[in-house]
Amino acid sequence: MTGYAPFPLIELSGPPRERGRQHGKAAADRLRRGAKMYAESLVKTGVDWKELERRAEAMVPTIDRFDPTYVEEMRGIAEGAGEPFAAVVLMNARTEMVAAARQQQATKHFPDGCTAALALPEASADGTLLHGQNWDWRAECAETGVILRIRRDDGPDILTFTEAGGLARSGLNSAGLGLTANALECDRDYKRGPGVPLPFIRRKVLESAHLAQAVQTIVSTPKLGSNHMAVSQATEDGAAEAFGFECAPDETFWVAPERGVYVHANHWIAESARTRVKDTGLAETPCSIYRDKRVRDQLASRRGQLTLDDLRTAFFDAWGSPWSVCRPPRPNTRGVLTATAAMILMRPGEGHLEACPMPALNRQFTTYSLTPDRTAQKQAAE
Repeated sequence: MTGYAPFPLIELSGPPRERGRQHGKAAADRLRRGAKMYAESLVKTGVDWKELERRAEAMVPTIDRFDPTYVEEMRGIAEGAGEPFAAVVLMNARTEMVAAARQQQATKHFPDGCTAALALPEASADGTLLHGQNWDWRAECAETGVILRIRRDDGPDILTFTEAGGLARSGLNSAGLGLTANALECDRDYKRGPGVPLPFIRRKVLESAHLAQAVQTIVSTPKLGSNHMAVSQATEDGAAEAFGFECAPDETFWVAPERGVYVHANHWIAESARTRVKDTGLAETPCSIYRDKRVRDQLASRRGQLTLDDLRTAFFDAWGSPWSVCRPPRPNTRGVLTATAAMILMRPGEGHLEACPMPALNRQFTTYSLTPDRTAQKQAAE
């Protein structure tokens, strides 16, 4: 079954404000639909548009301290799309804004899911780094996602999948670095501040020329809620390294691949993390424990022969449907229709990214590319 259009590719270049205008103009309809969807979620918690604007402006100083160019880029997106600035902030901080509103009502926040995996060169068939994920979230997001190809003068170029209006979600850069992200929850979430909304942290990671810079960003940046990020980098000499980072708002725990294979769903797996934080999300995403196991088992059985098609096959796993690795549209515990909205597959060292909207109902992948910067990859290897 098909019917889902490929995620549009949007080319961005120039200074931040101009990049934003290009983004907003090209993605205006998708941005408008996404912002309306999240604004309606906030209305249900008692946050009207005027209050949403107040909360968006209140976030600006924290974002500005982290990187003022991100505020400029968001203002450009708003200008290009002809939408309020608050709508763009919402697209970049919807998790934090919705979760804070629900917590004030003493109700539960239900984050996006995701199953991520990667294979280091030692585990792949041709000695190439492989990295990918299923993104589980609102079913409507299969029609609001975009691919941004960002040409930069001050660092690696970026190829990222994100919701329209967002600065980044998952992707790769020309220095061979790859990134995916999964939701986590713990008892420390949204109880302290200030914290930087996650899309800005992900964008900063994708701006990194070196894995060490990405790790520093993840570990040192305060967050409002928990999250997991898997970061990899392939260098010009064919070598690669990768780690997963389970982030509580105020503490980060790292996990290494096992014999070249790494898998993570939506529960805490680091032993150090499990002794220090209370997992408050597993009750709402119980399928996480076997999504992780099923993908891990499938990839481990092919260790040394893994290709992107093996990641693809593992991510299409339908056991336990609709509570499966590849999730068809189904209501979550709040009655919101959720699904695997996108499957992303990457060979970061080659600048290769494939994306498929709504993979449970659609098997059509589109390939997007970014020219690798071999000089940057060589410097990263030295």
